[in-house]
Amino acid sequence: MTDEQLHIPKAVTRVLMSEEAVYGLILVSGMIVVSGTLVGTSGNALATVAITVVVFYLAHVYAGTLGRLAATEGGAELGTSIREAARHSVGMLLASIAPLVILLLGTTDLIDDMLSIWTALVVNAILLGVFGWIAVARWTSRFWPRLLSALITAGFGVILIGLKAFIHH
Repeated sequence: MTDEQLHIPKAVTRVLMSEEAVYGLILVSGMIVVSGTLVGTSGNALATVAITVVVFYLAHVYAGTLGRLAATEGGAELGTSIREAARHSVGMLLASIAPLVILLLGTTDLIDDMLSIWTALVVNAILLGVFGWIAVARWTSRFWPRLLSALITAGFGVILIGLKAFIHH
């Protein structure tokens, strides 16, 4: 299926199929593993992940701005460079919304702390697989390359789930 058949706006797929979105999900998973292991509460994981994602986003925007300014050898406007870098990096923030909402549910006692942490990790792995599938589906209609991409991309999340299981027990 194409983006149009799924009724997904092109701007959304552009952002979610970016390397920043994939990197953001992997970063969030890593932070959930580390923060959830240290204290074991969804509140701690939520705060750690949210702050870390924002810091990494700002660092990415800063580095992107510097890169754009250097590449144009003074020909680019600072404001334009910042806006372009921010737009390019927004996938990192958007990709973190689902796991942050799941962690937030754990802080409200709607779901157990540990369940919210594990659920956020599983959802991230699933999202990574979906991103991998869709990205390759935009390139080819063949099933096997899509599946391989989904498995490889989801594999990063699965590795972090394995790390969480190893550290937790």
